[in-house]
Amino acid sequence: MTSRVKTTPEALKPQKLPQIPFWRLWLPLLFQTGIILAAPAQPFYTQLTGKTAILQTVPVDPYDPLRGYSQTLSYDISQINNLQRLPGWQELTQQHTSAPLVHDVPIGTNLYVTLEAPTSSSTPPTAWKPVRVSRDRPQIAANQVAIKGKFTGNSVTYGLETYYMPEAQRDEINQSIAQAQRNQQQRSLVVEVKVDAQGRAVPMSFWVNQRNYRF
Repeated sequence: MTSRVKTTPEALKPQKLPQIPFWRLWLPLLFQTGIILAAPAQPFYTQLTGKTAILQTVPVDPYDPLRGYSQTLSYDISQINNLQRLPGWQELTQQHTSAPLVHDVPIGTNLYVTLEAPTSSSTPPTAWKPVRVSRDRPQIAANQVAIKGKFTGNSVTYGLETYYMPEAQRDEINQSIAQAQRNQQQRSLVVEVKVDAQGRAVPMSFWVNQRNYRF
């Protein structure tokens, strides 16, 4: 003889699953969104709060098939032989590290180059003069900026090395650069940048003689 299991109205009710707190669903999404928005926010912050400086440059013109025509820019302050002459370079050689050394400086070393504004303005603007190199962010005067770079062994990079041209301006820029080089007017090729308080820089425009091209 089998026994029957008695059921009650409470037993027939569906069991409620434990609820996940609302914040646990939204917190990962907000975190991922913050990471995505932070990338363009940093250059915007630098443009908004940074101080304008002018860098002496020499362009090369490779072709990038992924993003179109570009100019690769090499700056006077990218060249090791220029920086070695400045006060503070020896400070970079006095590091104890297992990283490979080039010119007695560990590859990957972060550094700051202090640039000083010229005493008068002109068009095109005159490049700011490098006056010091330091491993730590220096105290600077009102007419100076400290731009942050990384020692790669062959040069120092600042995140300002590639400029992608609008297709419509490509030929005009090429002709302007070629004319400046023919006339030995390399000093008229300069880049206007904004440098924020942390030393981060973003390019703003490119000067070729009297012509200015916005980035």
